[in-house]
Amino acid sequence: MLRFILRKIGYGFLVMIGIITVIFLLFSILPGDSTIMTMGQRSDVSSEEAVRKELGLDLPLGTRYLNYLNDIFPLSIHNQVNTESIFYLDKNKYEAYTLLKLGKENVLVVKKPYLGRSYQSKRLVMEMLNEAIPKTALLALISIFFAIVAGIFFGVLSAVFKDTWFDKTALVVSVMGMSLPSFFAAILFAWIFAFLLADVTGLNMFGSLYTVSDFGEGEYLDLKNLILPAITLGIRPLATVTELMRNSSLEVMSQDFVRTAKAKGLSGYKIIKNHVVKNALNPVVTAISGWLAGMMAGAVFVEYVFDYKGVGVMIVHGLEKYDFPVVMGSLLYISIVLVFISIFVDIIYGLLDPRAKMKG
Repeated sequence: MLRFILRKIGYGFLVMIGIITVIFLLFSILPGDSTIMTMGQRSDVSSEEAVRKELGLDLPLGTRYLNYLNDIFPLSIHNQVNTESIFYLDKNKYEAYTLLKLGKENVLVVKKPYLGRSYQSKRLVMEMLNEAIPKTALLALISIFFAIVAGIFFGVLSAVFKDTWFDKTALVVSVMGMSLPSFFAAILFAWIFAFLLADVTGLNMFGSLYTVSDFGEGEYLDLKNLILPAITLGIRPLATVTELMRNSSLEVMSQDFVRTAKAKGLSGYKIIKNHVVKNALNPVVTAISGWLAGMMAGAVFVEYVFDYKGVGVMIVHGLEKYDFPVVMGSLLYISIVLVFISIFVDIIYGLLDPRAKMKG
């Protein structure tokens, strides 16, 4: 089991290196001068050259890539003389702790990853992400929880009532849910439930997790703004989980141990609860890890439509303003989180099904 876990961690590390490389190369060749984005349109040549040197944009591509790796990894090598450089402007939050001296000038340090500063607001990207990630994470967790619970329930019912009107209706709805794009579903739900039926539902077309009080009392938690984005984001995984759970339950129900349980006189409820659901969950667990990535991608459109101030809105606004550090930091943060989730799910799946260790 330890070898299986180490192998998965090794694969995950290689995937992260690949993601980091792709993100760096992609935004290194994109059009748009970072110095102009930093200083604005009114800038002179000497000032632009100074900013390019400060940001390290005057260095060769290979050197910039190594510096980028040095910035984002917790363990990095720095010049002992230059510890007051751009990487540590905010020493209260990004102070480096020396672990080992390497020669006369270089030191090995441990620090928080540095993702750069926004060209527009000059804020640390990590600080901006720390504000936005919890909102997106809460939205994704509620959506996947809704999809799992409802999907397992409807999937099992479809298997139990196979070929009935309920099963056929669930199949049609599942196909529609899997084929419906997130941005279209978001617009459709906002129009129906927050515009046409606003008097009945009391929901808003736009709104984030926190709303500014009209009476000058600051921000307050507004959970109702989570309802429509969460349901919209959960439609596609709900359809997938329903279909997977139906097919997996039908397969389990045809096994010998289920027929044995029926022969022993166990009620249908106990057979479904104690035998069918538990053994049918494996493909659902695998699908959840894959859908987390899809949900984070779909969250970009859903958050933008509902103006839900999460990472998705950050990425869209960053692209609109050519704020590359914000976009790069957001994509990198999300990608690494998803890699860790994928490793965790693979390990859990290996514990549930020992055959997975042989395949992995």
